[in-house]
Amino acid sequence: MNMHGIMTPVDPSYQEPRRTYRERIQQWAWRRRLFLLVVALPLLITATYLYVFASDQYVSEAHFLVHSVDSAKPGTPGIPAALGAMAGMSGSQNDAMSVADYLTSHDAVATLRAKDRLIERFTLPGIDPFSRLWSSDPTPEQLLKYYRRHVQVAIDADSGIATVTVRAFRPDDAFLLISRLLQLGEERVNVLNRRSYEDAIGMSRRQLADAEAALAQSQIQLTNFRQNRRDIDPAASGQAQITLVSTLTAQLSAARAQLASMGQMINHNSPQFKALQSRVDALSAQVAAQFGRLTGGNQAIAADIGSYEGLQLRQQFLSKRYDAAASNLERAREQALRQQLYLVRVVEPNMPVQSLYPERGRILITLLIALLLAYSIGWLIVAGVREHAA
Repeated sequence: MNMHGIMTPVDPSYQEPRRTYRERIQQWAWRRRLFLLVVALPLLITATYLYVFASDQYVSEAHFLVHSVDSAKPGTPGIPAALGAMAGMSGSQNDAMSVADYLTSHDAVATLRAKDRLIERFTLPGIDPFSRLWSSDPTPEQLLKYYRRHVQVAIDADSGIATVTVRAFRPDDAFLLISRLLQLGEERVNVLNRRSYEDAIGMSRRQLADAEAALAQSQIQLTNFRQNRRDIDPAASGQAQITLVSTLTAQLSAARAQLASMGQMINHNSPQFKALQSRVDALSAQVAAQFGRLTGGNQAIAADIGSYEGLQLRQQFLSKRYDAAASNLERAREQALRQQLYLVRVVEPNMPVQSLYPERGRILITLLIALLLAYSIGWLIVAGVREHAA
């Protein structure tokens, strides 16, 4: 059709110029430029990084369980076995959680950094820039953040078993790090045991020490009393004094009776009567003196016996107190030993052979699905805008 709207015949010998292969590719790419930019290019870049530059990461895994002797028992007297098992399992989970928290803490990282070349293992030559630890002297916060990306500790809520996984860029590093972590866990359990043991028996030890000191002081007081009174056993001395007074009193009574009968038969001025009278007077003086020693004054044997019996009674009381404190300490020690924690290695660390990270296939599939969704949403929006504009 020409400019006046009249149809003009087409030359049958005319042929449309043939496009080259490159031109056809360019035209196809131009028509699908949005898909290539949104989906294909990011996917290609990611695949290039994963399969060409990304460093292989090896995983070592181990399982452990923390429990005590009491929690390992199937049941507790007076409590159904199921409830006892549930109580024991709860305690085991708490203990395992405390160990797991320690293994991912600043303390564990500081120990690994100082003794196990933690930083050197994550800054090896050849590790890709996106996976390596950037600084050779990171701050504790930076190192802990990077460490937690490569070390995980998970606890099963049903069994109480903790699973430790370590990712490293060499199989030996993964195996050595996880082995060292289990050693740190065992050392931490030993620290908890020492603390709980000292806390459990600390009060009993102090009570025993107080009872021992009081008993020793009582013994010193008893010894000083004996030295001051110059009497080993005032009670025995008192008994001997009572016997002596009784004997003298009997002799005095016999002498008085004899003197009375003699006075009826002979003259009171006779030598026999005077001699017997002197003997009666002497016995009377001895009875009075010995009786006074037994009951009179602060130095009397009766006062000594009272003080001595008081000291003995106190010593007996303190001795019983000491025996009770010693028994309490022994019971507390036995109970503390029953509550000692143990880290049981359920599964030993494995030496990895094949790298498991990065998960190249899963990453690419996930990225492809996400990019396709984004592309589809964008295409629908653009199509809606065009339709609305038309």
